[in-house]
Amino acid sequence: MKEPIRDACILIVDDELLNVRLLEVTLEAAGYRNIQSTTDSRQALPLFISLQPDLLLLDLNMPYLDGFAVMQQLEARIPPETYFPILVLTANVDGDVKRRALGAGAKDFLTKPFDRTEVLLRIENLLQVRFLNTLLEHRVSERTQELELAQLETLQRLALAAEYRDDDTGLHTRRVGHCCARIAEELGLSSQEVDLLQRAAPLHDVGKIGVPDSILLKPGKLTAEEFEVIKQHTVIGAKILSGSRSPWLQMAEEIALTHHERWDGCGYARIEGDRIPLVGRIVAVADVFDALTHERPYKKAWSLEDAVQEIKAQSGQQFDPQVVEAFLKLPHAELVL
Repeated sequence: MKEPIRDACILIVDDELLNVRLLEVTLEAAGYRNIQSTTDSRQALPLFISLQPDLLLLDLNMPYLDGFAVMQQLEARIPPETYFPILVLTANVDGDVKRRALGAGAKDFLTKPFDRTEVLLRIENLLQVRFLNTLLEHRVSERTQELELAQLETLQRLALAAEYRDDDTGLHTRRVGHCCARIAEELGLSSQEVDLLQRAAPLHDVGKIGVPDSILLKPGKLTAEEFEVIKQHTVIGAKILSGSRSPWLQMAEEIALTHHERWDGCGYARIEGDRIPLVGRIVAVADVFDALTHERPYKKAWSLEDAVQEIKAQSGQQFDPQVVEAFLKLPHAELVL
């Protein structure tokens, strides 16, 4: 690990030019190639932001801003999970000062005047910990992404299994996700929100997995009792998706529970207006439009024109008027493919 360490960015903040030059010469002689410095503590924060150093050598006693003030400035810029070593330079060996510096973010101390061998050993030790932590964070991040992808694939397959029960193409979930994304873009949602919605919306009917075929595939009109069973798919779906810390699964849970709510409050759970989460209101439009334009066991497919007119007619009743307005601006023929 020694060679990568020599490429580390080291920032020196000390108001005494002689100390700075001594440290620079010592580090350069040891093979360090990326050394930055300032004798003005007011430049510490701007340099930290621009350089993103791997190690800070920081004097405590300086005009303008002392070392404690500099560490306070940097605190908000260092993520809690990131190991950033600050090596304090001080002639003060008082225990209270050291404890205060450790509490402020320092990881180690160099006592002035410096011993060159000690300087290099302490710097190398801190940089090894820094790079090992960075490597560990990278591996944890990769593993987390792998687990999230596996989780996503599992739930997508579960949603597809549920969908195949009353849609033998299995494309309904994909079309709903695409339509929701287009509506969200038209509404001005951020690209991150659009992406989350496109991934979460296909899970809206995952709760169908818990509805008996005799009811789900019934070609005729449902009885009141059968309809109550059908309504439970929103609750079942939300339970399947609940308890996750993943933003897209949290959104999927919200969608599963609320995509059958109505703007006028006559939906499954009687939630009305903007009390219904926006993502639920968006999926409600996309889901109904796709259901109308494709054949189901209990109905024939509607024409594109009739389906669009039905969505428009339900604005302010079943659907959020703003969501309908955004939907009406889309190229509808592309949404049924």
